[in-house]
Amino acid sequence: MKIALLTYSTRPRGGVVHTLALAEALAGLGADVTVWTLGRGGGFFRPVDPRVHLEVVPFPDVPGEGVGERILRSIALLRKAFTPIEYDVVHAQDCISANAVDRCVRTVHHLDQFTTPELAACHERALVRPFAHVCVSAAVAAEVRAGWGITATVIPNGVEADRFASAVPAVRDRPYLLSVGGIEPRKGSIDLLDAYAMMPPGLDLVIAGGETLFDYRSYRAEWEQRAVELGVSPIVLGPVAHDELPSLVAGAAAFAFPSTKEGFGLAAMEALAAGVPVVVRDLPVLREVFGAAVRYGCDPSTLAEALRRAVREPDPARTIAGRRLAEAHTWKAAAEAHLGLYRDLVG
Repeated sequence: MKIALLTYSTRPRGGVVHTLALAEALAGLGADVTVWTLGRGGGFFRPVDPRVHLEVVPFPDVPGEGVGERILRSIALLRKAFTPIEYDVVHAQDCISANAVDRCVRTVHHLDQFTTPELAACHERALVRPFAHVCVSAAVAAEVRAGWGITATVIPNGVEADRFASAVPAVRDRPYLLSVGGIEPRKGSIDLLDAYAMMPPGLDLVIAGGETLFDYRSYRAEWEQRAVELGVSPIVLGPVAHDELPSLVAGAAAFAFPSTKEGFGLAAMEALAAGVPVVVRDLPVLREVFGAAVRYGCDPSTLAEALRRAVREPDPARTIAGRRLAEAHTWKAAAEAHLGLYRDLVG
């Protein structure tokens, strides 16, 4: 069986991380797997198992290009380069790649709401055109069913638990709270600022990550102005090298995950693997995935209280539960479930 996994970037966003890890696990089970992607900034952010074939389509930057134009160009370039006839299964991992092919399986990591016409149309087509769907949590599958009448197969993410569990904690000048994912509306970045300002002094707020197709400059400006108003000075690292991320996560006093919309919460699961206390926003999907292994907050004040307790009141039982939860989510199990689905579809 020849499998093509399609993604939209070579940079370390959640869907790209998922695609590479799934491809490697499928290859480890003997599958013939090719990852197709757009080469934003060159090759992938990390080495890829040589058993996985790579097809990176050049995607040069165009100065002054708007978000809608960039999305349409992304779809057109990937569609022109991709050769679907070579594969038994074509599996798109995001909105862009699902628009670049005519017949595919689609993984819906989470649902977005767009106001830009090109993005709204792209999002809709990427849901209704695929002939089969995968969701990484039952909560997102329920949203897809309620909104579009589509029944998706639920296959949870895997986690590289050992990579984070064995990491040597990073040492910084002061203890720090960590958030991974950059500064954008879906990540609840302004709520995190407000929560941080309510906490006792003595902790830095470190924010890592942030590669995205979308233009969040206005939100970033709002976030920066809010930081000035609150009198706080977060440390914004931007993208962190693949090999450096586990140590950064392992060294955190607590991991903040205040996203307003998620499909699974891979970054938070990685923090649990590292033994770091985690605080997430109280969303149905995160209750489903994390249960009692994390603390919850629904607004800045309750997020602040949960973070304060996470730092000041160690909970060994919760730490053990978090490590076990992360260890239970393997990419091998995810790959086996995908292969079972593929065989059913091909048959």
